[in-house]
Amino acid sequence: MRALIMAGGEGSRLNLGEKPLVTICGRPMIAYVISAFTGAGMEVVVIASPRTPMTQNWCRSNGVSVISASGEGYVSDLVEAVGVLQETGPFFTSVSDLPCLEPDLIAAIHDAFTAAGTDALSTWVPVQRCRAYDCRTRYVETIGGENVCPAGVNILNGSRIEEEQEEHPLVLDDARLAFNINTREELAAARSFLCPGRSD
Repeated sequence: MRALIMAGGEGSRLNLGEKPLVTICGRPMIAYVISAFTGAGMEVVVIASPRTPMTQNWCRSNGVSVISASGEGYVSDLVEAVGVLQETGPFFTSVSDLPCLEPDLIAAIHDAFTAAGTDALSTWVPVQRCRAYDCRTRYVETIGGENVCPAGVNILNGSRIEEEQEEHPLVLDDARLAFNINTREELAAARSFLCPGRSD
């Protein structure tokens, strides 16, 4: 299965240059996400934009497939990339700023999708888990009576990319999904989680 890693945003809230290349423990954030998906046996394609030229260069120099979309927004770029790739089956989509993502989480999400039998799957993490690490709770929904935040990893059906898809919501109470990096405070929390005592 393909995994489309969305890496076209400016990262203006973080204000440290191109967000996918901001380092944690000496590695760019996007490298963690790529390793998680490749480690789970997925074919990775990074979806960049004119706003992230250095990310495109990094991908090319590291042998990672990359597409430069128009940069009109997350959804528009995703639809554009699906068209370029002629993707007609299920595929993962993920933001590029989830440095704590690991292969076992990808495998668990894939297994849940297979069992659900729906066109799509969205992954969520409990609000309390995010707050425990002072991480984002800007968007909250209630699923099964529990307040949850989007984890940033989903599965969609390429053949229905411009339609509303029947979606299975998967809630995973795992600290590694709490770290979606948009602010310097969240970056510091991720660094403390992954490499205590380091500042990069």
